Amino acid sequence: MTTTGEKPLIVSFGEMLIDFVPTESGVSLAEAPGFLKAPGGAPANVAIAVTRLGGRSAFVGKLGDDEFGHMLAGILKKNGVDDSGINFDTGARTALAFVTLKSDGDREFMFYRNPSADMLLRPDELNLDLIRSAKVFHYGSISLIVEPCRSAHLKAMEVAKEAGALLSYDPNLREPLWPSKEEAKTQIMSIWDKAEIIKVSDVELEFLTGSNKIDDETALSLWHPNLKLLLVTLGEKGCLYYAKNFRGSVDPFHVNAVDTTGAGDSFVGALLNKIAEDQSILDNEERLRKVLRFANACGAITTTKKGAIPALPSESEVLSFLEGK
Repeated sequence: MTTTGEKPLIVSFGEMLIDFVPTESGVSLAEAPGFLKAPGGAPANVAIAVTRLGGRSAFVGKLGDDEFGHMLAGILKKNGVDDSGINFDTGARTALAFVTLKSDGDREFMFYRNPSADMLLRPDELNLDLIRSAKVFHYGSISLIVEPCRSAHLKAMEVAKEAGALLSYDPNLREPLWPSKEEAKTQIMSIWDKAEIIKVSDVELEFLTGSNKIDDETALSLWHPNLKLLLVTLGEKGCLYYAKNFRGSVDPFHVNAVDTTGAGDSFVGALLNKIAEDQSILDNEERLRKVLRFANACGAITTTKKGAIPALPSESEVLSFLEGK
């Protein structure tokens, strides 16, 4: 708790968009008979994951001054996310992504952003007071792709850090959005040594290291001296964790996965929620393992429903899921 008795604030920075998800799994975009619109965007998912679990969060980003943009802002508000960091752009649309769901619930993306509102956030539009009040400042890498959003991202990180926030980074690689693989890797790594908590997926680990081995040596090649926790999520195989004085793995929960969208964001939201309340978890392996088990459960539950935000669990859902295990 903060001095005022409020819960610590987690500020999530980046994109929010609409995913169009096919009504039928296992077909290509062209063959899909229809699409459901689902609000998405990793940083926004994380912000909502936090409030679902009873935490306090804010979202900082830019939406189009259009029906979709106002719908998304409304969804954040409805879910208890502080929206005082949201800007609207009158000249650009809210981003859209068409998602194909393969039969195993995994995904491919096709994006409509030329440019979309989130790419046009300027440093002078940032709500700096909000960012300064963050206990944890969380971001991805999509906001690094183009200016002016890239400068806004760097400024927000700098302001949060100066105010004493813990920096959390989930690169959330979306290759089709980058001009090239090389550019993606260069930019993702350009801010690597600033973050104190980093979460990568097994796919991102391979992309960033160039190694197809998922082991301690490969993971630790991404370690840097400012890091407090490095996490590698392995989908249905659980996760690996690396802290300053210990490392290990946490087993997964086996569920019937329908749609993996948002599972990683649910995991991150759960983890940050616990760490914001008590950072000493990062130095205590037994307590960290408990938190990661809880975060794994959140991720697993999220895969059992279609769409990211509707599937993010509440604390009571997670606790009853864990009791059943």
